Amino acid sequence: MHAKLRLYILVILIMTAGIGLILYKHLILGFPLLPDDKKLVWTIEAKIDFIAHGDPIIVSFALPPKNPNIIFMEEDFASPDYGFSELMSQAGRRAQWSKRNAIGTQTAYYRLSVYENDRVIAKTAPSDLPAAPEQPEFDEVFKTAAMTLLDQVRAKSANITIFTRELIQTLNSKSPSQNQRLLLNDHSSVDYKTNLVINLLALEGISARIVRGLYLEDGRRRQSLSNFIEVHDGERWIIFNQDSGDSGKPDDFLIWQRGGQSLLDVVGGEHSQVSFSIIKHVQSTRNLVIRESMNKQASLIDFSIYSLPIEQQNAFKMILLLPIGALIVVIIRLLIGIRTSGTFMPILIALALIQTTLVTGIIMFLIVVSIGLLIRSYLSHLNLLFVARISAVIIVVIGIMASISIISNKLGLSQALTITFFPMIILAWTIERMSILWEEDGAREVFIQGAGSLLTAIIAYLFMTNRIVEYMTFNFPELMLVNLALILILGQYTGYRLSELYRFKSLEQGNVSGKP
Repeated sequence: MHAKLRLYILVILIMTAGIGLILYKHLILGFPLLPDDKKLVWTIEAKIDFIAHGDPIIVSFALPPKNPNIIFMEEDFASPDYGFSELMSQAGRRAQWSKRNAIGTQTAYYRLSVYENDRVIAKTAPSDLPAAPEQPEFDEVFKTAAMTLLDQVRAKSANITIFTRELIQTLNSKSPSQNQRLLLNDHSSVDYKTNLVINLLALEGISARIVRGLYLEDGRRRQSLSNFIEVHDGERWIIFNQDSGDSGKPDDFLIWQRGGQSLLDVVGGEHSQVSFSIIKHVQSTRNLVIRESMNKQASLIDFSIYSLPIEQQNAFKMILLLPIGALIVVIIRLLIGIRTSGTFMPILIALALIQTTLVTGIIMFLIVVSIGLLIRSYLSHLNLLFVARISAVIIVVIGIMASISIISNKLGLSQALTITFFPMIILAWTIERMSILWEEDGAREVFIQGAGSLLTAIIAYLFMTNRIVEYMTFNFPELMLVNLALILILGQYTGYRLSELYRFKSLEQGNVSGKP
């Protein structure tokens, strides 16, 4: 009883460790559970142009803030013969290019590749709390119009969110009042409208700031940033569309800059402008996660198969399939009751079938084993010792495999050339084992165990060549722990096998009918 208790505790620990690591990689690191999981990757290129007149040049460009909801894959900066540095300030990140002197049209590039991280929910950081809004300076006429408009909006709102939405919708009304026309100024720009809403909110004591960003649309060229307004409701920042009043960040919108600091500053040049181009492409989620985890030096990834050279990784793709084959053999032998010639032989045959393809591998296996049994039958009459006999069988197997390969090559049967993937030692041992079984138990037992081994190998092959199984075993090697726990549990099974239930079916019927 104590031994069983220890076993159950061990199984629970192993199973918990395996499932826990799999869930950690999936939920925390982001490894997908299916091989076809893809993500959209957006590549954004900012092109900065200006004209220099021979003076020292300093170009300062605002960079997008890093957000836990967005993964930055690559950031590239390019400019001809310019010095470069990335600066941090309270307003955010900025790129700075500098040069002692330059003449003529100058161009600098910034390229960014991003994709969405749907595992993390952004939270407002304590450092992102707003300062008290500064009261704008308006002349009497303008201030009177502003206060009148605010009174109207306040009467129709119950909180900051509703007030902001009502204010924006009122300013965008298709039939503006005299006060609205005065405030808007018919010839005002987009930036003027943004600053107007922020100033009106400041008069009401509401903290607000400008947010600039890009709509992510494939194939867009020469785009400029779009303005949004972000309002603090006392607990969190809420983003608003300044044209419609809708709250919330659009799904296809990438925030580039927060606050009133300029997007681009050029000292020593003129006619500066920045334009954005956007393109999207699809990449495997698995590859993106591995890249991100390695960049962060995640321990579970840094000390994993992914850190090995590609050649060794390819070898482990095959090796990690062995536990699946072992589990199939255990289920077939212990639960179903099919007899096989050994435990490892069906697994190794299944590995060989993966290399040779199913039909070709089965045909080659039957040919080699059949010819080998005939040769082994002849060698048994020579009264050789076991070591000499098995060595002779190995040489015979090599000769058979070489002959099949040569003949197949002459006949143009390229698939038969893959017979070399069959492990010759296993084939030789199979022939020797079956020949001994033939002498001791007869041809019937040889056929039963040989057919059982081949059937088990085929079933293991079907599981081991499944795309999802291949993906899971390589990318979640922790699955071996789950396999081990299942095998340990099955190792305690001592009940009837399915084949035995069929054998004893007539006995059970006899007991039910009352016959002895």
